[in-house]
Amino acid sequence: MPHTIIFDIGNVLISWDPRRLYNKHFATPAEADWFVTNITHLDWNEEQDRGRPVAEATDLLVAKHPEWETEIRMYYDRWTEHFDGAIDGTVNILKELSDSGDYRLLALTNWSAELFPWALENFDFLQRFEHITVSGEVKMKKPNPDIYEHIRENYELGDFSGCIFIDDSVRNCAAAEALGLEAIRFENPAQLRQALSERSIL
Repeated sequence: MPHTIIFDIGNVLISWDPRRLYNKHFATPAEADWFVTNITHLDWNEEQDRGRPVAEATDLLVAKHPEWETEIRMYYDRWTEHFDGAIDGTVNILKELSDSGDYRLLALTNWSAELFPWALENFDFLQRFEHITVSGEVKMKKPNPDIYEHIRENYELGDFSGCIFIDDSVRNCAAAEALGLEAIRFENPAQLRQALSERSIL
């Protein structure tokens, strides 16, 4: 029987997309998408998630693409404009699980240690978790196996039997499953509720 549920945060509980910021700056969504895909891309962003300081990351990228300095510096100068609030349907699921008292609730998020305090200050439902493992704090990130092993050891999760992992990333779910952690790839709150219902959790 499931006893522990591990949530991702970004795009599971809190809606995040840097295109929201760049859509305000560029003339077309296509230009914003190109910039996010090719300049401030996921690999660059995830190094901050693994602990690289935001200022260092910004300067490195400006040195590589000086013609885009204004847009690159905008990424963190206006970082909160990446967000569109809580994903209410998933927050409701989290609250139901918390109110039931039947499950350990943990979170595992790729997030800069410098920036995560903003989330804690602005989304009180995060207090529902027993603990939140922030990649930038532990200097590890999904989908690398070490961060899953970290939570296994720190929260005495054994062989992960009875644990459910919820994440919107295909590769993060695949990495979890390779280590024996049952994963639900999040698409939307209704789909997640159905998946949990099928497992007799909701």
